[in-house]
Amino acid sequence: MSQTHKVLILEDDAYLAEALQLKLELLGYTVSGLCCTGGEALHSALVRRPDVVLVDIVLPGDMDGIQVAARFKEMGIPVVYLTAYADNALLERAKVTEPYGYIVKPYTERELQANLAMALFKAEAERKI
Repeated sequence: MSQTHKVLILEDDAYLAEALQLKLELLGYTVSGLCCTGGEALHSALVRRPDVVLVDIVLPGDMDGIQVAARFKEMGIPVVYLTAYADNALLERAKVTEPYGYIVKPYTERELQANLAMALFKAEAERKI
């Protein structure tokens, strides 16, 4: 896998977003943006066209991460959820958006790397079909 893939981060906690950015860059990814609201992330995705978006579910504003992920799906951009929430009701809502991964915080670097690698592989395989 080429390590030049662009990742957009949608995370409302600035400290967590910056720490995640550092981890991704150390893994060889390019972070195309740090966004804290759904609207900001959707705009950024239109401009920067990331290869994958890491989406927190609980966000400020009028859209939660699941609603934003549904819009990313319409845009053809893969989503990997990165959230502290994993209750059954939330998982059922998230499933509808057909995410490429679901990582529960706190996560390990290994979980992050594996989920991103699989999401990017799956997205590329789907584009070839």
